[in-house]
Amino acid sequence: MSNKLNHSMSLAKPDATTMTTKQKIGVFMGTVGFFILVLALFNTQFPSKGLFLTLSLALITSGTVVFANDLYLTKSEGIKNDGTWFKSISSRGILGWVTGLVLTGFYIVLYFFPQYLGQTPSDEANTGLISLFDPLSELLSGRPASQWFVYGTLYTLAILIFGYKFLLKYRHNRYEQIRTISVMFFQLAFAFLIPEFMYVMNSELPYYDLKNIWPLNYYNFEQYRINSFINAGSIGVAMLVFGVLSVFVITPILTYNFGKRWYCSWVCGCGGLAETAGDSFRHLSDKSLFAWKVERWVIHSVLVFVVLMTAAVIYTYLGYDPNKYWLTRDIFLFSVVGFLTLVFSLTMVFKRKELGKDARYGAIGYFVIILVLIGMHLLSSETKLFLFKAETLRSSYSFLIGAVFSGVIGTGFYPIFGSRVWCRFGCPMAAILGFQQRLFSKFRITTNGGQCISCGNCSTYCEMGIDVRAYAQKGENIVRSSCVGCGICSAVCPRGVLKLENGKMEGRINPNEILLGNDVDLMDLVNKSK
Repeated sequence: MSNKLNHSMSLAKPDATTMTTKQKIGVFMGTVGFFILVLALFNTQFPSKGLFLTLSLALITSGTVVFANDLYLTKSEGIKNDGTWFKSISSRGILGWVTGLVLTGFYIVLYFFPQYLGQTPSDEANTGLISLFDPLSELLSGRPASQWFVYGTLYTLAILIFGYKFLLKYRHNRYEQIRTISVMFFQLAFAFLIPEFMYVMNSELPYYDLKNIWPLNYYNFEQYRINSFINAGSIGVAMLVFGVLSVFVITPILTYNFGKRWYCSWVCGCGGLAETAGDSFRHLSDKSLFAWKVERWVIHSVLVFVVLMTAAVIYTYLGYDPNKYWLTRDIFLFSVVGFLTLVFSLTMVFKRKELGKDARYGAIGYFVIILVLIGMHLLSSETKLFLFKAETLRSSYSFLIGAVFSGVIGTGFYPIFGSRVWCRFGCPMAAILGFQQRLFSKFRITTNGGQCISCGNCSTYCEMGIDVRAYAQKGENIVRSSCVGCGICSAVCPRGVLKLENGKMEGRINPNEILLGNDVDLMDLVNKSK
């Protein structure tokens, strides 16, 4: 009889997970690479910044690769979530809280105190951590680094190296492989490299992450950016037109065919970071009914805020005289009101049943927007909206939503609240795509209730806080506005109960069709679903 004391309560694996020698080597390599960045933060003078930056990023990358290879390639393919709750970093332990505090602190400094990273006025040389990245920035665009270049580099590196780890973990699932490669590509090419190359080709163009669509790039329709696009010639006008088409044409078409997953799980940088670097924390998302209620109120409040803020910013730089301007303030406001009224009316007439109780929230949001727009028309001057300047609204949104919510809380709180806090509670783009997905998308997750063994893997690892098991037990299709179509619920299901599909609209939302006993003609239901 063994006298060994086991702290684990697991019957399948009683020994708590420990790191192997190779994994410890990988952690050591990554730590050394990270330590070089810390030294740069404290303004250490390296003999060659380019060499030490390369060494730092190479060590971090190599360490992650060594760790991931030993963690997953030594095991057979399949579900790899064993030991999750035995690790301090992924179970809200001390290491998890420390990691959360470090990430939160980094975002606070990045957004509000960049001088501590080494950011200096434009006519002075960078210092600290930012100066370490000057050689890379000079190589790509011929200009010194900024805090946003440093952030973009580290952000892209995180998606790439943790994306590699994710590919190994889910190598048994083709869908996870393809979509992970997709987010890695879009982050590296569209968010990092192409904007830098565009600056080289035309330095007058404002920074443009081509995969960011309004309302994520809420600043895109500000006057200085509009002027910059127009002054840049045909390429600038093309980018401006692309931005408008993305909102009203491209996005609805893609969402109709594939659901919001085409963006949230295949393209978006926020989603890409959550899926790769945040994968170890996906099970920490709150699955309670209360959290779901809070989610719906908060995310739609943010959407109302961004619609009003964008309309206000555009309104302030339009003119009154129809002889000088083809788009006057009055025409713009009436157009916005008319478009929103059309969308609201069509939704209430044709899709009220699909919305259910959410129709009430939609009505509240609609009337709030309309009342504020009317008040804007009646109570605003040439320089102010009500008692505020438009820039005050924009800067307030930028601070509260763009910085505090999406950055400090959205990413810094990964180890505490899960990896999709921003996507679930704050992202206005997710709210718009979720609205489209719920009402007119062909996407759904189908379930085979007869095969479900109620293990709960699907609900546990849903980063959006959806109780997937409740749907699976009833054999009910999963059609939720918040679902980003990541497919992890299907990947961790041991019985193949869940399947991501794009099918016919008929019978897509079926809460009253899947019943137990003799209340439904099963053969008729099967024939309808073909």
